[in-house]
Amino acid sequence: MSNPPDELTREIVGLFAAINRRYAQESEAAAATHDLTPLQAKALLAAEDPVPTRRIADRLHAEPSNVTVIIDRLESRGLVERSPDPSDRRVKRVAATTAGRTVAADLRARMPFATEPLAQLTTQKRETLRDLLQLILEA
Repeated sequence: MSNPPDELTREIVGLFAAINRRYAQESEAAAATHDLTPLQAKALLAAEDPVPTRRIADRLHAEPSNVTVIIDRLESRGLVERSPDPSDRRVKRVAATTAGRTVAADLRARMPFATEPLAQLTTQKRETLRDLLQLILEA
């Protein structure tokens, strides 16, 4: 039987939860102002520059087939457009339209924490945090 977590561990886990809540609340509120779901907003932000659908799926941690529905919705609202990739016609690229870039800029303005949650950390501290989180995941 393992020991119960110590107070410091509970505090750190609580901070992870608080960061996640803050990120989610800010993202949901920003997306709702444009009648978007948080995933639709994240997909739009990922498509500010033309990208393959696969890259959007990676950013959303989702399968490309599931992202297709999200892209369909954004396209029907005139926020993104699809085009064949010039280097591989089998690949579809998704790019924000002018209207989509305007919405994306507003989303970013409404999500200062979600857009740049590590803004107050130096590069060295970010690297240390990344390394520590990687150790936790590998344990």
